[in-house]
Amino acid sequence: MRSARISVDAGQLVGLNKIMDKSQALDTVFAALGDPTRRAILSMLLEDDMAVTDVADPFEMSLAAISKHLNILSRAGLISQERRGRVKWCKLEPDALRDASIWMQGFGQFEAINLDAFERFLRTELPDDI
Repeated sequence: MRSARISVDAGQLVGLNKIMDKSQALDTVFAALGDPTRRAILSMLLEDDMAVTDVADPFEMSLAAISKHLNILSRAGLISQERRGRVKWCKLEPDALRDASIWMQGFGQFEAINLDAFERFLRTELPDDI
């Protein structure tokens, strides 16, 4: 049995790639937001830029563990990091949440970036074994 061939022009392929890229970016953002430590770090960075050591202070974990969380947030585009002299600083990148917020607004039940309401919704809608 021969499989059917699908004809796709270059414009459609570019459009499909953009959709896939955006989908992967959303996956990365939501995965980063899925951890309470990372959400707490983002909340801290709402106030101002912070040195990595200052970010680590309130948590009972090693600096290496905090650095892993920061790298995940950085890869998701949620924060940026830069060296200022000997100190590494973290800065919130709020525009990174724009696509996630737009996607969530499509559900109509949530305010922009109200992740707690979204989490409660998922708990009521998804089976416990997931």
